[in-house]
Amino acid sequence: MDRVSRIRGLGGEVKVSLETQKHARNFTDILDSAKWSGVHWRLFAVFADNYLFDGIMFAVAPLLLYLVAPSSVAPTIFALNLISESIGAVVLGKLSDLYGRMRIFAFSMALEAGSIIGLFLLYKNVPALATFTSLITFSIGGEFGASYAMMAELIPAKHRGKALLLATNFWNLGSVIIAALSLIYAKISTSPSLQARYLLITALGIALGAGLARLTLPESPRWLVLKGRKKEAERVVRLISKYEDEITFSLPKESGVGLREALSRYLFRFIILAVVTLSIYITYEITAFYIPYAPKFSFGEKAVGYVILYSNLGSFLGAFALVPLIDRSRKVSTTSSLLGGLVTSIFLLVANNLKNADLFYVMLFVNMVFNEWAWASLSVLESELFPTGTRSGVIGLLVALQGISGASIVYFGLKGNATDLFVSVIVLWLLGLIASIVWHKRGIESARLGIEVLERSPR
Repeated sequence: MDRVSRIRGLGGEVKVSLETQKHARNFTDILDSAKWSGVHWRLFAVFADNYLFDGIMFAVAPLLLYLVAPSSVAPTIFALNLISESIGAVVLGKLSDLYGRMRIFAFSMALEAGSIIGLFLLYKNVPALATFTSLITFSIGGEFGASYAMMAELIPAKHRGKALLLATNFWNLGSVIIAALSLIYAKISTSPSLQARYLLITALGIALGAGLARLTLPESPRWLVLKGRKKEAERVVRLISKYEDEITFSLPKESGVGLREALSRYLFRFIILAVVTLSIYITYEITAFYIPYAPKFSFGEKAVGYVILYSNLGSFLGAFALVPLIDRSRKVSTTSSLLGGLVTSIFLLVANNLKNADLFYVMLFVNMVFNEWAWASLSVLESELFPTGTRSGVIGLLVALQGISGASIVYFGLKGNATDLFVSVIVLWLLGLIASIVWHKRGIESARLGIEVLERSPR
């Protein structure tokens, strides 16, 4: 009879064979082919909770600014927020590849919670408002790489798309919740100062819950193996998969390449995803958060709560319609979403110029459905198309590109008028669609493929 030991942890208790088995399997194959289990549900819940919190935190600045600061400072503060997000994406993305996904999660959570406390104390001070909201976006930017990488490295290949789609969708739910609460707080009190405090207390309370949830996440086994920590990786693999036989630990040479080599080897992927990232992220930020602050926006700054609510509600509900498709074809989901986003963005411009609020909010809702489809497709592609050793760093670079570009567009757009911003949005959707068509024709179909298979592919 085989001797067994027991390992206790995230997934409960697992019996592990200590005898050498005839048919050893590599740990990446075990992770990619694992059956969805209670452990995966717990992992999913933590990731979803993380994005719920980030959606709330990203909405804090536009909701708070309307209450406590003159609209003239909006372009500067929002641009600083996006630049800070870019810096966080690059710095924390690189650190995530060097020191682990979990450490970056813990650090960013602490920074976000501290920033909320700082805002609560100093939200009436404009420089403090700019500083603390920028620290929040710095943390959010840094989490993109760590969270996308960890989800891709832990979730079975056949469920990777759905899991990323639905977990990141909780960002939209977070923004819906905080926007709805802002409208409720406005009914409870006519005092902008009291409304601001209600918002910040809500955000801080959710931060505590999100922080505790993150502490239960295991480190990525792929990252652990890359760093030579195979015993720790084995523990995580067995807890997730319940696999009892012998496990081998090897990664293709591509997994360990440096950032410069990764960008050179996967340049086509990087260029395509850079264009699509610029298209999707910036159109989302402008349309769902910042457009009410643009001069000549037909419905004024007071509409900011409704814009955030309806846009993110569309994103949240629309995500579920993509579930059957995203793990069948990344190419179809990406191209179709960008086409839909382009068409509906034209109707947004028309609705604003006609000053038709009903048409505007309906088209905003529908446009954000397509934006969520595009965001989800992009998130999956970013998380799976680059090697383990640089995955978080490359995602950080992609986020940084959109942050810097978005800051420029938002700053000058809010100095101009709403029509100019809507035209910018249409152009961005068009560029994204062109890039997705090129990928559709020349790129690899990554649905249901293992990460290491994609690392070895030249396309």
